[in-house]
Amino acid sequence: MNTRFKRVVVKVGSNVLAGNDSGLDTAVMEGIVDQIAELRRYGTEVILVSSGAVASGRSVVGCDRKLDSVSARQLYSSVGQARLINRYYELFNRHGIICGQVLTTKESLSTRDHYLNQMNCMTVMIENGVIPVINENDTISVTELMFTDNDELSGMVASMMNAGCLVILSNVDGIYNGNPDNPDTEIISEIRPGDNISAYIGSEKSVFGRGGMLTKYRIASKAADEGIEVIIANGKKPGILLSVLCGLPTDAKCSRFLPSDKPISHVKKWIAHSEGFAKGRININEGAMKALAGNRASSLLPVGVVSIEGEFEKGDIVRIISPDGRQIGIGKVSMDSAGAIEAIGQKGAKPLVHYDYLYME
Repeated sequence: MNTRFKRVVVKVGSNVLAGNDSGLDTAVMEGIVDQIAELRRYGTEVILVSSGAVASGRSVVGCDRKLDSVSARQLYSSVGQARLINRYYELFNRHGIICGQVLTTKESLSTRDHYLNQMNCMTVMIENGVIPVINENDTISVTELMFTDNDELSGMVASMMNAGCLVILSNVDGIYNGNPDNPDTEIISEIRPGDNISAYIGSEKSVFGRGGMLTKYRIASKAADEGIEVIIANGKKPGILLSVLCGLPTDAKCSRFLPSDKPISHVKKWIAHSEGFAKGRININEGAMKALAGNRASSLLPVGVVSIEGEFEKGDIVRIISPDGRQIGIGKVSMDSAGAIEAIGQKGAKPLVHYDYLYME
């Protein structure tokens, strides 16, 4: 038995781990760990992104007064994260495998240096046979600095660690071409680069987590554009990881996003996942839009800029806005906002955003 991928990121959602009592479903956890151990035996490196801390803490902490959403998340996760990682440690230890906890925040990935430091941390863990178990540090995160959910975090980790595949385990089999309750509805088993299936996806949030299928679709599409295969599958089904990664059994249901055959550089991957850190907006004209959207490698030049919004420093992330108001890319600027405003419309000026630091959506 083998898999095509040397390195895989597995994301386990809250709805997969939640038991009937709103605590952890230890049988499901054990099944997932057993499968990861099997993948390891066949030479696949696995990074685990796991939700479940808040649900775990909520099941054991009694609170006498009503808390706001941030305080409740901080309280429950402080207890639940300890229970979650202890359970993973025990389960992996049965297979002679060591796992280690990596707690992160969106802010800790906001600069290139911080991003590389996080990458180096997980790299040294893997090199020494330790499985990283990653979760957002909800005890110190506040609303405006939080990831959308762990789907977003897992996409960033898969990109950061050059994974060949990202498996998002949810409590559904994948993306359907209609209402899942309709017997005529089928799973969309394969999504190719450029396919747009957003019309089939609802905006409902999950019961225990913060995200939903819309977030999964957005993250999966972005990761696939970066050359990473993405699989959305039902984590509550026994043996699902081995099914979708090794073809056992071959009739396992899932939605598979096929990767682009034009992978992007590591720096552009970082920029692609840095949208939440953007400090300003660069509004461009039709000529600049045509140049950036063409087949040739093009930088954003000041001559194609119409206006600048917001304040930013050299090296900050900014949004690129088309003449009709759509965001079409993000990039790392080569000058501060004052210099950019002064350079608007100038011919022969140095690029405002160089091609090497520009990600087009």
